[in-house]
Amino acid sequence: MRRSLWAVELPDIDEARCGRPALPQTQLFGALASQAACQAAARSLRDAGATEIEVRGAALLPGAARGWQADPLLRPATTARHGRVWVLYGDCAAWGWPVVDGGAPPAAVLPLVRAL
Repeated sequence: MRRSLWAVELPDIDEARCGRPALPQTQLFGALASQAACQAAARSLRDAGATEIEVRGAALLPGAARGWQADPLLRPATTARHGRVWVLYGDCAAWGWPVVDGGAPPAAVLPLVRAL
């Protein structure tokens, strides 16, 4: 399996215009069967004026977005965190960096790295 991954710096979230779906966990974290309910909730929030939506990510187990700590050995961070997903509607002035391209560092990154 080969995947690509980007790191994105999001603009400041406008709390007054940020929607958070009020769905039961069985729908928020359900399989394809709950997709229509999630889409309807997002549409409702957007129709009510939300320009962004924030929700806990369904792909990760609760608390699994803790990351890693390097000091100097690599080990899982001890503080559990939930993964978050943001949906931004309309134009977005976000900066992004390809981190992984098809399972490897992007070739465009290599010239940017200082050789020691």
